[in-house]
Amino acid sequence: MRKAILCVMALFLFALGITAQNRDFSKVQIKVQKVSGSVYMLEGEGGNIGASIGDDGIVLVDDLFAPLVEKIRAALKGIADRPVRFVINTHYHGDHTGGNLEFQKTAPVIAQDNVRRRLEEGVTGGYGSAAGFKSPPQPAGALPILTFDHEVTVHLNGEEIRVLHLPGGHTDGDSVVIFPKSKVVHMGDDFVTYGFPFVDINSGGSVRGMIDAIDQVLAQVPPDVEIIPGHGPVSGVKELREFQQMLRDTLAVVQAAMKQGKTLEQMKQAKILAKWDSFGSGDRFIKTDAWIETIVNDLTGKNGQITKPSRP
Repeated sequence: MRKAILCVMALFLFALGITAQNRDFSKVQIKVQKVSGSVYMLEGEGGNIGASIGDDGIVLVDDLFAPLVEKIRAALKGIADRPVRFVINTHYHGDHTGGNLEFQKTAPVIAQDNVRRRLEEGVTGGYGSAAGFKSPPQPAGALPILTFDHEVTVHLNGEEIRVLHLPGGHTDGDSVVIFPKSKVVHMGDDFVTYGFPFVDINSGGSVRGMIDAIDQVLAQVPPDVEIIPGHGPVSGVKELREFQQMLRDTLAVVQAAMKQGKTLEQMKQAKILAKWDSFGSGDRFIKTDAWIETIVNDLTGKNGQITKPSRP
């Protein structure tokens, strides 16, 4: 229980824009778990890391915070003494990209075009649960040097590692990473297990986009796939579908209330999402009222999406 509470507190500080320099990472331990095939999951403080490890080297999916880089390297060496060949960012948030600057000294970082833009320009402001969120511009060395629009494939360790851009879910630069041979998918923060998700509306995120992203993933993975969430334990299709159903149901309830002419404050006072309070109660990261506000902002079009039109 204490570990879960500390994890939620760390996420809460992240959403308020507290920088990594304000935290004590000295006691953070990197936990390693074999997922399936060549793929492992590393947990510390921040987003889950996925790692394909084999004779060709290591492909990392996300890289936590900068002060944890040496601990990540030590954990990887404990599995196999192989070089990190590539780092893939699932989105721009600092608890998933903080290690870019250090890792990119020897391994190029790959990300969707919008991730580089967000890291280069920085983000301030926000709506609803993202209010007050700040992400300062990052130095040149931390910016992904390999970017893509729709999809890219990395051929290493006997895997055709597919990186798919699924826009407008958690952010407008989201990617999921599929390891077909190992039957694993890393969802980034389009799937989390800490309750209501943090949807970064100010950076092009959308509840509807998150629902659509999950549909696209489910159409491309086998029913026995192992799923690495952005935060939380390794899960399966059952847990992912349950998460998606919660998104659909709560979206429908808020949408119906808006059609009835209810204001945001009236929705909160009426506790229209009381049925799903377990996702936002106690020490949960996103409270129920904040989730209502996130959905309202989504439905009223308050977002800062910068996604370019698709190429022909």
